[in-house]
Amino acid sequence: MDIEDQNLTKTLTLQLLFDDEESERKVFESTQESRSVYNDTIRLAKQGEDWDDIRRQMEQDANLVKNNTQLVVKKALEAMEDDDDDNMPSHTKTGPYPLRMNHTEGYTLSLTDEGDVAFRISPQPYHPVRGTVVGDPAHLDVLKTALSSDEWKIGTAEALFTDGRPELHVNVTHQTQTVRDKADSETVIGVDVNEDNIALTAIDETGVLDTLVIDFPEINSERHRYFTMRKRMQNAGKSSYKNVVRDREYRFVHDRLHKLSRAVVEFAKRFPDPCIALEDLKDMRGSIDYGTRMNRRLHAMPFRATQVFIAYKAAFEAIPIASVDAEYTSQGCALTACEHAERANRRRKRFNCKSCGHQDHADRNASVNVAKRGLEKCLLDVPALKNLPQVRKVRRWASGRVNRPTSSLVTV
Repeated sequence: MDIEDQNLTKTLTLQLLFDDEESERKVFESTQESRSVYNDTIRLAKQGEDWDDIRRQMEQDANLVKNNTQLVVKKALEAMEDDDDDNMPSHTKTGPYPLRMNHTEGYTLSLTDEGDVAFRISPQPYHPVRGTVVGDPAHLDVLKTALSSDEWKIGTAEALFTDGRPELHVNVTHQTQTVRDKADSETVIGVDVNEDNIALTAIDETGVLDTLVIDFPEINSERHRYFTMRKRMQNAGKSSYKNVVRDREYRFVHDRLHKLSRAVVEFAKRFPDPCIALEDLKDMRGSIDYGTRMNRRLHAMPFRATQVFIAYKAAFEAIPIASVDAEYTSQGCALTACEHAERANRRRKRFNCKSCGHQDHADRNASVNVAKRGLEKCLLDVPALKNLPQVRKVRRWASGRVNRPTSSLVTV
């Protein structure tokens, strides 16, 4: 996924809570029937059958709602179109296949008087099942907004089972929002994502407007705690970690990342026509090698997920994203008269340029470099930076609250 492709159609991942066990069984059987429809469509297409005839035969034979069958067949035929003769999709796979549905036809979502989201799914003709959906609070908020606003459209959904858990993946589209072209930006927000903080710098053609470092040490400590729990359970021969503790860790981390990404977007909204600059991290994991323990810590950090959340929230505020080269952003001097880069410039959180003597908070210095590259991506002039403003640091708590600045560092 290109981080600059800010699609205003989002897929929301939700869990299905059925009113009874029989309803869950019916949906599971429909996913198995979907697999049969998919396999039969691929098989007949390989045999050279006319695609219109295949559609009619599947609609007649499948024990699914007609519209649901059409969507599964469409998906299978699209797979045939995308592959060449030497790499055709398989028609012998086993296991359930997602049940694809259109809103108001194969499934319906609605808000209850209690504020929950209720679902009605038709896995088989004339046998609807009911229940409620739960999941990530951020996804539920978007879904509830879509259900109550004419600016949103609820599209296709897939009912599927992930590690035995019934889920509903719903596509929602904001029909009126657009993302401004980054070439029309006036301000760039450089973002440096780290293991324990996010550093932000707002810059325009006149200079640095503001900087902020948001600390979040609890994510790293909690992930280490969950890692320790996992190892103890594995050593004790317990398998409950996979379905219980893992889900707790997932919900905790994603909740914190949503709060952090929201804080980044709120910071950007303070400035005129902002564009958020993010480092291109696609090759980052392959370049990390600091020993077994440190590698585990860094590989486990959701740097990419943080960026995706930022881009996702920025899109719905019409804020564009600029992806910039990450090379030497943490080692290079941010002052434009110097820009000397070497590994010795940085020692933990302290940046001390070996060429010009410039000192700074290391992560803030990196965010300035990201912002400068973002200006170039937006076709704006990079200003002469002879000094930088004070660093503001805040700590984000588990509740999402941000306290007062913990410290201010004067850079020279």
